[in-house]
Amino acid sequence: MTAFNVVRFRVKPGHEAEFIEAQKKSREDLAGSKRFTMIKTGDRSYCIIGEWDSMQNLIGARPKMIARLDTFRNMLEDLGGGLGVTDPVSGEVILDR
Repeated sequence: MTAFNVVRFRVKPGHEAEFIEAQKKSREDLAGSKRFTMIKTGDRSYCIIGEWDSMQNLIGARPKMIARLDTFRNMLEDLGGGLGVTDPVSGEVILDR
């Protein structure tokens, strides 16, 4: 069953161009990934949305995704509330219209 993950980020001042370029250069082959989309949600705020063939594929890719995050973690602000630099959620599709 198709699954999605959404990860929210806030970029430190002065690092937006570098952050966007880092995302453009990402060419990792993650088994079961269909597509990744990045949206700007506010001032220095972004979300990356991933679509996956299955929840198992998403779970299997987490170590690679965390390693990728580690390459630009220094560009991100802590989101507060104990979240750290990301606010990730994921799950299987229950409605697709």
